[in-house]
Amino acid sequence: MKKSKRIDSFFKRKFCDGERDEEIITSTSETISENPRIEENNIRLSKVPRVFEDDFEKCLERDPGKRPQIWQYPPNKLDAIRKAYLKFGPYQINLKEYPLSGNEVHPRRFQYAWFNIFSSWLEYSPSKDAAYCLPCYLFSKRPTGRPGSDVFIGTGFRNWKKVKNGKFCAFLKHIGMDPCSPHNNAMKACLDLLNQDGHIRNTFQVQSSEQILKNRIRLKTSIDTVRWLTLQACAFRGHDETSGSRNQDNSKYTSHQIQKEILHILSSRVRKHICEEIGDSKFCIVVDEARDESKREQMSLVLRFVDKVGLIQERFFFVAHVKDTTTLTLKEKVCDILSRHNLDVSNMRGQGYDGASNMRGEWNGLQALFMKDCPYAYYVHCFAHRLQLALVSASREIVPIHKFFEKLTFVVNVVCSSTKRHDELQVAQLEEIAHLLEINEIVTGKGMNQIGTLKRAGDTRWGSHFSSICSLINMYEATCIVLKKITNERASYSTRGDADSAYNYLKAFDFIFILHLMKKIMGITDILCQALQQQSQDIVNAMCLVGTTKYLIQVLREDGWDALFTEVKNFCEKHDIEIPDLNDVHSTTKFGRSRLQQGQVTIEHYFRVEIFFTAIDQQLQELNNRFSEQAIDLLTLSCALTPKDNYKSFNIEKICTLVEKYYPVDFNMQEKINLKFQLQHFLIDARQDLNLKNLSIIQELCSCLIATEKTQNFYLIDRLLPLIMTLPVSTATTERSFSAMKIIKSRLRNKMEDDFLADTMTIYIEREIVASITSESIIDDFKLIK
Repeated sequence: MKKSKRIDSFFKRKFCDGERDEEIITSTSETISENPRIEENNIRLSKVPRVFEDDFEKCLERDPGKRPQIWQYPPNKLDAIRKAYLKFGPYQINLKEYPLSGNEVHPRRFQYAWFNIFSSWLEYSPSKDAAYCLPCYLFSKRPTGRPGSDVFIGTGFRNWKKVKNGKFCAFLKHIGMDPCSPHNNAMKACLDLLNQDGHIRNTFQVQSSEQILKNRIRLKTSIDTVRWLTLQACAFRGHDETSGSRNQDNSKYTSHQIQKEILHILSSRVRKHICEEIGDSKFCIVVDEARDESKREQMSLVLRFVDKVGLIQERFFFVAHVKDTTTLTLKEKVCDILSRHNLDVSNMRGQGYDGASNMRGEWNGLQALFMKDCPYAYYVHCFAHRLQLALVSASREIVPIHKFFEKLTFVVNVVCSSTKRHDELQVAQLEEIAHLLEINEIVTGKGMNQIGTLKRAGDTRWGSHFSSICSLINMYEATCIVLKKITNERASYSTRGDADSAYNYLKAFDFIFILHLMKKIMGITDILCQALQQQSQDIVNAMCLVGTTKYLIQVLREDGWDALFTEVKNFCEKHDIEIPDLNDVHSTTKFGRSRLQQGQVTIEHYFRVEIFFTAIDQQLQELNNRFSEQAIDLLTLSCALTPKDNYKSFNIEKICTLVEKYYPVDFNMQEKINLKFQLQHFLIDARQDLNLKNLSIIQELCSCLIATEKTQNFYLIDRLLPLIMTLPVSTATTERSFSAMKIIKSRLRNKMEDDFLADTMTIYIEREIVASITSESIIDDFKLIK
């Protein structure tokens, strides 16, 4: 039975479908003031006079806080409305000053820079002072009532404190890790809709692909999320434009296979860029191996060269799986990688490896095999490895210092063996800092008085000995408190015994003395260690730093005893440690001697001669043995090019000998003759030219010649300088690549294919080059392979 009508319904105006839809769709735009007023959200549609079809786009409300919800529009108009909004793009208004909100003590505001990071979807409403998501709005449904389900759609997001909060960033959590998350589903729906209209697609998509890629660089977000979003956006453009359309039912642009193909295209672009940077110039290889998470041996290859502006570049080039680490296997793999990218082995002028026997072997090592093919690819043992070996060897040769590091490791293990003790250590340190602040013994400031933990010393970790010593000195009182607490608590006898032994070590004068002595010595060598890990470091400057380090250690030996003993004495008085009388005879077993031993000495003689002098002499001996300039003639001659002190060390005869002996194929006979006269002219000119006068290192000299365009006059010098600068200093870049490999190939992602791993690492490490690659070039390459 039909429902009866009321009589007033017969007198109402009749609408056709088109007129009703046109009346519902519109709302007027309002001008935005410079300081917008915050209003409550109103989801009702505003009724305005009907408009014609030509004025349809002009009548859509742009402000996300004022526009009606998408599900309120008529279904037959949704596609047109969505296309219109996508044609406009996200509403990203630039205000001179965004309004403050949140906590009154520390208010925050929206930042315009966020548009550059999330430009493909982020919107801002000046009327509501809130952020919105355009794709989620366009494909949203009627809210279900679940709290927070419409934050980026209807109510808006205003908790600015949670933006750029690392991996907990609210915008990143909105994007989500899952490719099937609501946001990512909305992104796919936008791309599918845009595919139906080419002139809109260009507006939305190009911005999306480029900016999503920049998100990875700026925010260092999860590789899975960004890879999926980037490749989805790029792959979308890879359809057959010659036919003008594509079959959506057969689309696989979000599949893993397509993603890997585009990832490979991007990494190939990076390697091509590196090869173009090298060109026909000489280069050096730096090689190292390490195991990944799946226990597969991976070989990392880094290329070192001098670019067109005279700067040293170390570029990560490839990582490849090797079945073993024999010299023949490594050489075949390196030659295969170089040949596939049209890099000639004959252009190699240096090799950089660690000190392993398979690398540095004089007859069958990797460097020897390459020297047979390219006699001028000189091998340089990693300086950072040499320094670490010198530190470890020096600490093991002297018995008291060797025992000191054993005790140091024992103390760190006892205190940091459990999370409970670690928390107790930090609580004790916090209480100590608060006490020192009350008595005005320390001052407050940004970055000062940080809560830390004890660090372990490792023989293979550069600089770890110095870090371990400094951490114990900074947290000495807190460490003693924790050890006393462990000794007094109800724990196992072994735990209490270990804690008591560690506490006794810390309260011994000889332990404190060696602790401060090694801090002095390793503080000097740590500067060298950090400098050797710089990519722009050249071999000549590295040798100068080694010489400076030796000099400072020698000064410490001659003039550092009084200052060191005063420092140790003050530390002991501050922490109630018994100080022995230096004039007493050193004959007790407390310091390791028997009473029956002949030739007894005083305690002062024991600490000053048998520990202080001996430790420094051993350190100097190791540095001289491992960094001997006399043993490396090439480096000695290279130092003749140093422009320091107004070219005081600039020796024309040694430079000519360097070219004649080590680089004969890079200069013909006539050029070798001309080089001597060119050097004479250059030396006079350089000492008078203000641009060349105050230089200190070879890299500055090379860059300055290019900048002042004097390479045309001194072209032979310009050819010689990059040969010296190309020589490797350390393998720090390969070590960094293995750190990146641990991030990418983790326990949850340990089944990665080798090619996929190589492509991902290339993009992750060389992200500066990636940022310069346009999405259009990737799309064109993708079309070619299809």
